[in-house]
Amino acid sequence: MSNDAKMTGDLFEVDKRLSLKPVVDFNSYLQAAFGDGPCTCVRCVASAGDEKGYEYQHSFNFLGQLTHRRFALTAGSDVLQMLKKAWLSYTKADLPGSGDLALETVKEFVEPQLHKRLLPLLLASGLVKDVEGGLQLQAVAA
Repeated sequence: MSNDAKMTGDLFEVDKRLSLKPVVDFNSYLQAAFGDGPCTCVRCVASAGDEKGYEYQHSFNFLGQLTHRRFALTAGSDVLQMLKKAWLSYTKADLPGSGDLALETVKEFVEPQLHKRLLPLLLASGLVKDVEGGLQLQAVAA
């Protein structure tokens, strides 16, 4: 097979790991983690949406679309559980329990249109913390 044929063939090959159930489930979870419109929790209503002083963000703007985090689905332990399953399925290795999170590896199994939701969810759930530009996995109660 010529080099041109090999390169063209590579364009149409889909990584089979992307169709594994835990990976598909993580992408669905990431989609469902946010609801339409601003947060309507008691704190946000009382403060008219002013989130100053909040430890974690409640409302997000994704390319002009205002959304809110669905707290019942996105506790740090829930996000961790879903991420661990997808990570193991995709990489065939356990997600490290602490230290730096390889965000680029996570993005490999997250659908491109969901990339904009990934970091906000990881930070807002408390699963990771931005430490000097790196994402550090945080201890989360299981």
